[in-house]
Order: sequence, then structure tokens, then C-alpha cells
Amino acid sequence: MDSDQTDSQTRGTGRRALFGAAMLGAGGAVLGLPGAARAAGTRTAAPGARGLKSLPVPTIIGHRGASGYRPEHTFGSYNLALDLGADIVEAGDLVPTKDGHLVCRHEPEIGGTTDVAAHPEFAARRTTKVLDGVSTTGWFTEDFTLAELKTLRAVERIPANRPHNTLYNGRWEIPTFEEVLKWQDEETRKRGRQVWIYPETKHPTYFRGLGLGLEERVAKLLHKYGKDGRKSPVILQSFEPSSIQRLNRLVDNPLVVLLSTADSRPYDFVAAGDPRTVADLVTPRGLREIAGYAQGIGPTLDLVIPKNADGTLGRPTTLVRDAHKVGLILHPYTMRNENPFLPAEYRKGGAADAYGDPFGAFRTYFATGIDGVFTDNADTGLLARADFLAG
Repeated sequence: MDSDQTDSQTRGTGRRALFGAAMLGAGGAVLGLPGAARAAGTRTAAPGARGLKSLPVPTIIGHRGASGYRPEHTFGSYNLALDLGADIVEAGDLVPTKDGHLVCRHEPEIGGTTDVAAHPEFAARRTTKVLDGVSTTGWFTEDFTLAELKTLRAVERIPANRPHNTLYNGRWEIPTFEEVLKWQDEETRKRGRQVWIYPETKHPTYFRGLGLGLEERVAKLLHKYGKDGRKSPVILQSFEPSSIQRLNRLVDNPLVVLLSTADSRPYDFVAAGDPRTVADLVTPRGLREIAGYAQGIGPTLDLVIPKNADGTLGRPTTLVRDAHKVGLILHPYTMRNENPFLPAEYRKGGAADAYGDPFGAFRTYFATGIDGVFTDNADTGLLARADFLAG
């Protein structure tokens, strides 16, 4: 390995030791034995604990805020997630502007999450680009200055599933990451409890190729606001392992590698000619490698419990056990209340915007011993956790 990899693993190992106590409770959970898993799930924060050890388990993470009820990645969504009791708010998915600012959008293409199409002055900006190997048409944040983006307003991304969210279309602007960091401090003071955030670097290889490297910009802002330490209430995540490795050299924050479907390849692997897939990363060997520079993984729920051909849940994999064995926490994604997003046995009817039985699904996923979960509906997640821990 090269010197950068060695340095990355050395620093990562040192940080892991600090978080080990928070993870040990789950290490003995045996998949398929709900009683053992539930015992792991009853772990609570130690009095006076800081950093990851201060979080309740399973942790409820507000996915893009309270995106089940408000347009995602807006302060309306972030504030509601806190009002509903989320332990952490995913604020936000970070993409750059033309002039180098970081803003919070699900993707750099903003045609589906803003009213940009209604702005005739930006009609000529609509274009087609190849984003991580996929031809994508729309409007891209890197083609706008921050001042221009601030003239846009957020809209609901999936109106067919969430028609009620369209009521709030046009109400909120696009937040910057710097505004989020200030908001975090303000809300911590106002609410009398530490507010946690969970930002993600989006398409870092793509943006580095444009001269808009994300990691250095993230690190600079975290340092400016004193949030680049090992006990900082800011967890950083990315689907590209090399982005997490780069962050590991720049900051001491808790770091999480996101994992998509088993047959997919992180785009930095594609760009580097690395033939490995996510299936390779979730083997004991792959997890040990991740544990050298990160504190956790964020797998799809299907990597924890695969689905059968009919869409129902199958048998849990060994991922929870294997990850805990090497000291990694697991925060899988994403639980949503609406039928189309639930395993088949937890759906009620076929309406795309109707709720199924998310409580049953939460209970099944919690029983695997996961350390937390991303959810668009933090209130549902908190009630499900209370039921699970009481049961």
C-alpha cells in the first residue's frame, strides 16, 4: 500500500478505539435470534458521554430532514425532523456551485427538486451531462453561482407518493452547508440538546474532475466552526470509499461508507479500474479494510435482509454480525411509510401514496441488531423504537 493508505489506516484505527465501547453491545448479537438482538438494541447512551457514544441505539436519523412531510433538504424539513425527535438530521447531501460553495441537494441535477424549470432566465442552462457514467439531462448546481441558486425554491421530489408535500412547494430556498453549520449551533442552543448532522459528499470523483473537490471544502468549513474533531456531532458519509479515505486525512470526524446494491461498484472504483463490487466490500475482508479508515457503514436495507422474488423479506445476512466483529456500526437506509417503499408483507393496498405497516418493518429490521436507520418519518421511527425496546 502507499503512504497515504498507511496514514489513513493508522489514524482510523486510533479513532475506532474511542468508539469501540459504543459498539460492543451489538457485537454479540446473533442473527436469527431476536432475543439476543433485542438485548443489543437496549443499549443507551452513557451519562455524560460525548461523540457517537452519546447517541441512543437504535439511532433514528432524519433522512434529508423530515422528507416524508416537507420537501427534502430545506430548513423546513430539517426543523421538523428535530421537532419530531430525530436523533440526527441528514443535513445535507453536499454538491458545489459554480463559484465553489457547498449546497444541500439530493443530486447536482436540480430539475426535480427546485422550480428552476419555471425560471426563463435559466432555460438555456438545461443540458445533458454524463454523471457517474449515466447520461443525465437537466440543470446542474455547478453551472450556477450561489446567488443564482438562491433565487430558486425547493419543491417535492416524489409528488406521486407525497402529494401532501406539494403544499409547501416554493416556500424554502436551497440551504448552504455553512448555513447548516450555523443552524446546528442555533438549534442546539434553542433546544437545549446537542443537534447532530450527517452530511454526505455527493459524486466526489465527478466533481474533483471539474476542479470542485468536495472534501477540502467540507474540511475547511468544519474547521472554521470547530466541528472537525473525533467527538464532533457531525458524521460524514459517502458512497465512494476514496472520499472517506480523503476525509480521514483531513478531519477527525466519525466517518461512514455508504453501500449500494451488492452488484454495484462505487464510482471511484470504476474510475480507478478497481473491479470490486459492493459484494466484495461486505465480506469480512472488505469490512476489515473499511474499518481501517471509517467507523461505520450505511448499507441498503436489502444488504441486511434481502428480499425474496415476491418482494417479501428473506433471511438476514451475516452483515450485522460481521460488521460489529470489526468494530463498525451500521446505519442502513431508508425506511419510509408509503407502500411502494416497504417490503411486500408490510404493504396495505396498492395506492402509491398510502401508508402500509412501517412499524412491522421497523421491528424486523431492529431485531437484526442494526445500530440505527435512516428514515423519512422520524416520528414513526421513534415510536417503533419505543415499541421494540419495550417488547
